[in-house]
Order: sequence, then C-alpha cells, then structure tokens
Amino acid sequence: MRKLSPKESHIQLQDTFGEKSPSLATVYNWYGEFNRGRKTLSDEMRSRRPADAVNPENIQKVKKIIKNERRIIIDEIMSYLDISRGSLHAILHEHLLVRKVAARWIPHKLSEEQMTTRVDWCKFMIRKFDHGRSKLLNTLITGDETWIYQYDPETKQQSSVWLFPDDDPPQKLRRARSGNKQMVASFISKKGHVATIPLIEQKTVTASWYVNICMPQVIEKWSILHPKAYLTSLQWHHDNASAHKAALTMDFFAENGIKLIPHPAYSPDLAPCDFFLFPKLKKKIKGVHFDSAEEARLAYNGALQDLTKEDWENCFESWFRRMDLCIQSSGIYFEKL
Repeated sequence: MRKLSPKESHIQLQDTFGEKSPSLATVYNWYGEFNRGRKTLSDEMRSRRPADAVNPENIQKVKKIIKNERRIIIDEIMSYLDISRGSLHAILHEHLLVRKVAARWIPHKLSEEQMTTRVDWCKFMIRKFDHGRSKLLNTLITGDETWIYQYDPETKQQSSVWLFPDDDPPQKLRRARSGNKQMVASFISKKGHVATIPLIEQKTVTASWYVNICMPQVIEKWSILHPKAYLTSLQWHHDNASAHKAALTMDFFAENGIKLIPHPAYSPDLAPCDFFLFPKLKKKIKGVHFDSAEEARLAYNGALQDLTKEDWENCFESWFRRMDLCIQSSGIYFEKL
C-alpha cells in the first residue's frame, strides 16, 4: 500500500467527513506524533484532569521552581509536578504571565562609572547639537575601522526562505569567514560619505598610519565637500582605540585646530559606524564569494555609493534617538531601535 502524504490524507478525510474533518495542521501534527512512535489516536492517560492541576498550590510551586532555576525546561517542570503540558501552559502564560527569552549579547559589562559617563556624554551631545537640529552638526565627521572579508557568510536571517506545508526545511553548510581580508577606515557626516581609506601595506591601525596617511586624506576629502569652511571648524568623532587616543594623534588635533568629540568607552551602540554604516553595508556583500579581499573592498565602496540622502539623515536622527534611550536607561545598553 502506498504511503499517503499528510496533504493526501487530509483530502481523503475531507471526502469522508466533509466539514467535520480535522484541519490540515492537525493532520500534520498527527503525522509528527506517529513518526515519534505514537501508536493510537486515543488521548494519553493523564495523572489528573487539566482543570484540577491549575490550582493555587501548583501555581506557587511553578513560580518557585522558575525563580530557583531560570533555564529549566517545560518537560522538567511537568515531571516534577506530574501535570500535563496544557495545565503547565495555562499556569505559565495565563496565571504567572511569564515568557522565556534568550539572553541578549552585550559588548561589555559596564561599571557604574562607565554608565554614568555614557549618560553624561549623551547629555553633552544633545545640548551641543540641539538634538541633532544644530547646523554645527554639518561640520562633524565620525569614523571607525572595520575588516572587509573576501568571503563573509550570510546571516541565518538572510538565508531564511518561505516554505509551504509539504516543503522540506532548507539546509546549508556552515562556513567560516575567509582568512583573506582587508581593513578600511570609513568616515561619514550628516551629508553623506566623506572618505574610506584602506590599509594597504599593514594589518594594524597605528597612530603613525592614522596621523600620516589616514587623517590627511580624510581632511582633503572634507575640504572638497566644504570649500568655504576653515579646518578649525571641523569636529572629529571617533572611539577610544589606542591609535585614536595616542599622543601623536592628540598632537595632530592640537596643531591643526581640529576639535575632538570624545566617545564613551565600550559604546558601539552610540557610534554611527557600528550601529548603522558597517552592518548596513556588510549585509549587502555577505554570502558573496569574491576573488580577492580587494574585490570585496570595492564592493563595499560600491554599496557606500548606493546609500541615499535619506539614509544619512536617518542615521544621524537615529544617533540622537539612541542618546535619549541611553539617558532613559541610565546608561545601560538598550535594545535595538
């Protein structure tokens, strides 16, 4: 006898029982049950009726179990209390109103002092630039460094596909990033991209490279974009990487009259390159097999040019919204906007 698929079984049930036939979802559920070893359609024996198990005593027991072991699984609680899955579901979601969520990754375990510094910095920026409305913001550039990989696997979300009920789930090989890579330093402003400088003959950003190669090229590009502006009106924002805060770098700022905008430690959530630019550009080139790291960098530059005026404005609006969120959260890391 030919084995029927769930969909074929559902059609036969409809022909036999009409409107009283079970739904397609129910049929798929029963197929899963039988594949897991179930032998009958009859209800399984229960130690007690579900309604009897949902009582104040069990509710308090479940609450105590969860408070003592936050990672406990449903089957373990059912075993401890000898209650059905339906009863436990009612206790968890209708009475205790709990939900199970995965831990959120954070960049760093912030100290009280660091959280205070984050709040103070956000208040300083909001005052200085009037929540992003001040014309002073037009003279600010912000930048950071990042690696561009010859091959960077796409994210799990990017590889998601739509499935019909009778489709098999997709599979893909787990692949690692390629060893070939090139570092670039990108600088942006509210008006758009200012400059992207590649590290050609070295793999580490040093103060010497930053001051003698990177910064002069960025300043030259900025001067072309602002031909009437004096260099002393330029405001420079970057994070606390060692090359950024080295004495050589500080001397360069002082000698050229460039105003340095500080950045709070361990705060990528408050840096436009980290929360906007790099994720947005790399998403476009993830999963692509380039012939070289140089080709990947050129694709990164091409994605940069595709960003619109609206993208840049949204980036800086988001920056100041994040400052508000940081203040509201007393300096702790906040959820993504």
